Amino acid sequence: MFRQLLPISALLLGSGLLLFAGGVHGLILPVRGSFEGFSASSLGLLGTGWAVGYVAGCLVAPRLVGAVGHIRTFGVMCALAAVTILFQAVVVETWAWIPSRAVSGFCFAGAAMIVESWLNDKVEPNTRGTVFGVYTMVNLGAVTAGQMAISLGDATGFIFFAVAAMVYCLALIPTALSTSASPAPLTSVRLDLPALWRNSPVAVAAVFLVGISNAAFGTLAAVYADRVGLSLTAIALFASIPVLAGAFAQIPIGFASDRMDRRKVLLFTAVVALASDLAFVLLAPESRVMNLALVGMFGAAIFAMYPIIVAHANDHAPPGTSIQVSGGLLMVFGLGSIVGPLIAGFAMTALGPRGLFLTTVAAHCLMILFTIWRILTKSAVPEGEKTAFRVSAPARVVTPETAVLAAGEDEAISLADAESELGAHPDVKGKLAPNSSSENSLP
Repeated sequence: MFRQLLPISALLLGSGLLLFAGGVHGLILPVRGSFEGFSASSLGLLGTGWAVGYVAGCLVAPRLVGAVGHIRTFGVMCALAAVTILFQAVVVETWAWIPSRAVSGFCFAGAAMIVESWLNDKVEPNTRGTVFGVYTMVNLGAVTAGQMAISLGDATGFIFFAVAAMVYCLALIPTALSTSASPAPLTSVRLDLPALWRNSPVAVAAVFLVGISNAAFGTLAAVYADRVGLSLTAIALFASIPVLAGAFAQIPIGFASDRMDRRKVLLFTAVVALASDLAFVLLAPESRVMNLALVGMFGAAIFAMYPIIVAHANDHAPPGTSIQVSGGLLMVFGLGSIVGPLIAGFAMTALGPRGLFLTTVAAHCLMILFTIWRILTKSAVPEGEKTAFRVSAPARVVTPETAVLAAGEDEAISLADAESELGAHPDVKGKLAPNSSSENSLP
């Protein structure tokens, strides 16, 4: 394994630094904003801004790379992310933080797509699974480390803003010093809701609702924890434990979904998530132990949903289109991520901390009802026609390039063959990168 990972160690380091800085950045804003007295609705708009920028980055980054190249674009993204967080440290106002958070989302999406594209170019088909697994672990570890770092100092001062800015800058060094040739063009994604809906209504509806619940929690978890009286260390744990619990839960969840109707597995996780939601709403726990235990169960459910949905959609996808389906679902998730923090922020302003989990209650109830209806009206995919379940990082830290990097050996080979024929067969480009025109693209 060491010989497989050595050639890509610099890229993994760059990705880890990027995600570490993102972990610090994503947690320091709600913690500092809550200390400054920002309303929950204003802090929710930070998540909405980030999601808007993230979706825009996934759509625009391929064009930027095509215009100026991978290394220059990556350098711009990291530098702009560093400038943005320093600006937020200097101008501590909601009117400044919300649009600048959108810039952060744009930069993260672009930088992550470039790293993943570079990894995909370097990996061999027979080592793809190993590389993707290591890449996922690096990202999860880096995000968690960044969030936990907040507990080591004063979150109300300048220090963590400066640390995140420095690490953003450090992240560009591995690619800037790379002597390898630039990789293939980035994967472009068009949001084609009618096609996705025809492919799998459950997947489209569920991934939108998961976007609402997961983004609401990811943005406002620290605000909830602060307002119920948890310490800074407990706040960091409250944000980190669910991510790790979700990663570990994917192993048994994936095993079960490969052996039974994935919709029933999705239904089970939604019921567990709903039970956790209701526990927060009805019990209103105040102790550290109870809050961390409940949020661990909550995270195990909500962060295991996205890969189930992607696997279910790919079970129904025509041969050779799973990358496009996965990328399209990620865009629908992004749309849900725009809505979720906005709703939850206003709910918390009106109803107090429990407004966060009342928002997730609504999302998970709708998911349960729709999934039950589809189970009753549509038969399951035969076992022999299922695709393989893939463990995935939380959807907020993946991009359309992740689907390419995670592609199976046969699919990766067929994708490479198709890309090699782009010059001779323009029609293929339209299939691989359907948003090359403005039609049906997100604004």
